[in-house]
Amino acid sequence: MIAYIIRRLLYAIPILIGVNLITFVLFFVVNSPDDVARMHLGMKHVTAEAVEKWKAEHGYDQPLLYNRDAQGAEKLTDTIFFDKSARLFAFDFGSSDAGRNIGDDISKRMWPSLAIAIPTLLLGLLVHISFAMLLAFFRGTYLDLSGVVLTVVLMSISGLFYIIAGQYLFSKVLHLVPISGYEPGWQAWRFVLLPVLIGVFSGLGSSGRWYRTIFLEEIGRDYVRTARAKGLPELRLLFTHVLKNAMVPILTGVVVILPLLFMGSLIMESFFGIPGLGSYTIEAIQKQDFAIVRAMVFLGSVLYIIGLLLTDLSYTLVDPRIRLS
Repeated sequence: MIAYIIRRLLYAIPILIGVNLITFVLFFVVNSPDDVARMHLGMKHVTAEAVEKWKAEHGYDQPLLYNRDAQGAEKLTDTIFFDKSARLFAFDFGSSDAGRNIGDDISKRMWPSLAIAIPTLLLGLLVHISFAMLLAFFRGTYLDLSGVVLTVVLMSISGLFYIIAGQYLFSKVLHLVPISGYEPGWQAWRFVLLPVLIGVFSGLGSSGRWYRTIFLEEIGRDYVRTARAKGLPELRLLFTHVLKNAMVPILTGVVVILPLLFMGSLIMESFFGIPGLGSYTIEAIQKQDFAIVRAMVFLGSVLYIIGLLLTDLSYTLVDPRIRLS
């Protein structure tokens, strides 16, 4: 298993270089370093000398990918891409184009994101799996049919509707929770409660239908029919056999989204004014801050690779027949 983990980590290096290169090219295809400098200095009354000075201060005064005037390996190393990218592999995110320390910003903003993401994940798993098992238990009945219709309806509605409707009903009409904002400490629950509930409810359609399909597929297998023929009660069969054997596809879906939980929800945090990593990324895109965008894309890629590796490792825990080689 150790050799497998090491091999997967080595595979991650060219993947991260490729992701970083694509991010770099896409960003500077849209905006040249001169455009970025003018955006930060102000679009009006900006002199060429001020633009050149800003570029020199922020490391944008070198060629983008290839330095024709340099010698040897410096043709590649004396470039903006190498200067901005190499330090990422040591998790040194540097400073934003506005001068803020990106590492400090991430360490502060990750907690509001996790305050929403972790309860949403855990409560969502409990509610979605329970709902799907209920439909699977009463499969073929009017309750099952009503549940399927409900999931299709919920899947057909945009996530923005749940956010806007939730804010209007629970914050503006009933005044149960604040409509937006965030406070650190114990008072944070007042601000994350509604986003968590909306996140769980908005995911009920897709997750509930997907889990129901998994459970029905397992229920149709031979080992379930054999257990049922031996007289095992249906409820016990569902919890002790079906749920256990359905854990592989469930884990696949859960572990893969773990990195996204850390990165925060772009839409949810923006609508509720939560100062997390999702809103941090949105603000960086709006301000064309390449340093932050690059750092967040790199961090997301690293977490996604770790999530996929954890997915493979978790398979061996829930199914002893699986071997990593």
